[in-house]
Amino acid sequence: MLWRFRSPVTALVAPAVLVGAIFTGTGAAQADTSPPSASTPKTVAADALPTAQINGVVWSQVIVGNTVYVGGEFTRARPAGASAGTSEVSRNNLMAYNLSTGVMTSFNPSLNGVVRAITASPDGSRIYVGGGFSTVGGVARTRLAAFSTATGALLTDWKPTANGTVRALGVFGSTVYAGGSFTSASGQSRQKAASFNSSTGALGAWKGTIPDGAVNALTVSPNGDRVVIGGSFTSYNGATTPGYGMAATDSSTGAGMTWNIGKLIKNAGPNGAILSLTSDADGVYGTGYDYGPGAMFEGTFRASWSSGNTVWIEDCHGDTYSAVPVGDVVYTTAHAHFCGNIGGFGETNPRSYHRTLTFTKAPTGTITRNVTGGSYFNFEGKPRPTLLAFYPDINTGTYTGQGQGPWNLAANSQYVLYGGEFTIVNNKRQQGLVRFAVSSIAPNKEGPKATGSNFQPTLSTPSANSVKVTWKSNYDRDNEQLTYQVLRNGVVVRTQTGLSVDWKRPTISWTDTGRSGGTTYTYQLRATDPFGNTVTGTSAGIKATGAANKTAPDATITPDVPTNAPDQTLTPEVAPVPDVVPAPAPAPAPVPEVKPEPVLPQDPRAPELKPAPDDTLLPIPEVPAA
Repeated sequence: MLWRFRSPVTALVAPAVLVGAIFTGTGAAQADTSPPSASTPKTVAADALPTAQINGVVWSQVIVGNTVYVGGEFTRARPAGASAGTSEVSRNNLMAYNLSTGVMTSFNPSLNGVVRAITASPDGSRIYVGGGFSTVGGVARTRLAAFSTATGALLTDWKPTANGTVRALGVFGSTVYAGGSFTSASGQSRQKAASFNSSTGALGAWKGTIPDGAVNALTVSPNGDRVVIGGSFTSYNGATTPGYGMAATDSSTGAGMTWNIGKLIKNAGPNGAILSLTSDADGVYGTGYDYGPGAMFEGTFRASWSSGNTVWIEDCHGDTYSAVPVGDVVYTTAHAHFCGNIGGFGETNPRSYHRTLTFTKAPTGTITRNVTGGSYFNFEGKPRPTLLAFYPDINTGTYTGQGQGPWNLAANSQYVLYGGEFTIVNNKRQQGLVRFAVSSIAPNKEGPKATGSNFQPTLSTPSANSVKVTWKSNYDRDNEQLTYQVLRNGVVVRTQTGLSVDWKRPTISWTDTGRSGGTTYTYQLRATDPFGNTVTGTSAGIKATGAANKTAPDATITPDVPTNAPDQTLTPEVAPVPDVVPAPAPAPAPVPEVKPEPVLPQDPRAPELKPAPDDTLLPIPEVPAA
């Protein structure tokens, strides 16, 4: 289904009591890089770190030590900051970059077709790659290949084949598991699922009966006894509950196992699928899309390894493409437009999106009744996580024609990586790849965003000798709690804190008493995040009513014109897609201005763009099924 978000929910804050001062506001804190509560999990910082770029789309990433391997559909790559078409080098569908610097490595195997999946061996000595290719550097490799991470060389002793696109890979011990749209592997019948020896490539016994659709994702349990698969298939080994879009399998034989969440979430067929599965010791995290009849889930779920019981569901509306757990946080990428059922943002008109959602790993509440109508499934009463305050802005790209931005996530304890077809991150040009890091190693320069006239107080005189200062909360991409200072005639006369995010900017007010009637006062607002990033808004003036003070009134001072934040002011209540500040490029020619994203259709059930059923970039000879 399609997209939208943001709601006028109120939330806020405030301590410090001053004589003659009155302010209003309520609310509870969410997480960020410096959350108000020590019990709230921290997210990575929203600073977009310089990262190598590609000219197409990224479908898969894996971190091995300090190297990130990237697969997708692209032909060229370039350094961070370089404009499209400049400083480019050849990189056909597979490349690598340094995790801590973002600088591209020399790894350049040159595959002649799409790369859909990458996984690493348990010891990190090799990576396995799957997709729709038939050659690697001119050497025959039919949709599967392996590379040494020490040398980057194609491994000559691992040569299994598949007769259709490989979309998912996983490894445990000496076994590589593969899923996709193939019907044979290494010349033997395998319906969408096959396993191989990790050293020799010999075909393994793991298999199942999957008569239709494709396997888009798989993940292996921590002890290696189960492989959970997800995709668009409508049955597994003849079973549909579970088996419709998801199944848990015995890792040796492929026999079906108990998977209770598959009895609740039913996404398969031509109008839906499970798109990703990741896991850790605490469970399995899956995402999906729903396009109509036969499907019912958009969002992310967490299930236990024990029988696949539901731990939580976030039913934000908008297809969700990838999720990754990191510590006590789960990061996702989607085109979410409504999270109102879990206490998050509501719909906007025109529709707007959050493509980088983050949640607590622990369940924190229950889903409320769905209020959007249409065919959205009502998960009311099911456990849910809490939406956290991490909102970097990532735009949509044009490469796939599906109007999407990020498609894939990878992470470790220090970095969260987004890959896709986007071209702009946080108002600066960055194509296809971007890194975010924990606060201890990040610049922490993402400060409050509203500046100038968009951060100007409204003044009134509710009673004699008083001025009421009212303002709309500012917001920050990775800090929910901001500190506000009210300046009267250039001098700070009030300091307080408030909670806000881009979709929830409550109004704050403070009454300044003891003013002298007939005197004009000028007020200005300053907002500061926990890392000292500060913006100051445009001033406003008003003449106080009532009797003049017997003592000399404060002199009227016009404050200095504030310096705006580096990013341009965002329009309140609209998805953050402001004018773009070009990133510095090595070439002297200026980067052309980026046009705003087009407004998307407003029909809440408008046709949704979804992943193509298969990759057919190059004619690759099929291997006959046995």
